[in-house]
Amino acid sequence: MSMPEDIAGGEAGRFAYDGIDRIFHEKARLGIMTSLVTHPKGLMFNDLKELCALTDGNLSRHLQALHEAGFVEVWKGHRRNRPQTLCRLTDEGRKRFLDYINVLENVVADALNAGRGPSASASPSSPKSIAEGWSPA
Repeated sequence: MSMPEDIAGGEAGRFAYDGIDRIFHEKARLGIMTSLVTHPKGLMFNDLKELCALTDGNLSRHLQALHEAGFVEVWKGHRRNRPQTLCRLTDEGRKRFLDYINVLENVVADALNAGRGPSASASPSSPKSIAEGWSPA
């Protein structure tokens, strides 16, 4: 199915947002990445778990996916004779996540601009906004 010329002309792929990376585009991973990017020295596993309101199992599963992608480092150590796990972003993880956030900013800007545009006052489903020859399905 092709798009009408008046919409697609020169804007093919305009809203494809190729920079939206599926590995980050999941609620828990978005929270993990945001927590870690705001704590450049890293976070202890339990602190990260509380910040993201995740269970041990969920956090482990998402950290494993981010680690396998090369975006998160996981370090094991001891503090006061207790095993500890430190999680932090890799340089590549930080770069890719900030690139992802820039694309999200474009998504938000496009959506907000659509709401502020001259056609925003007419509901997209109002009869006046639909070309002649169309009917509700």
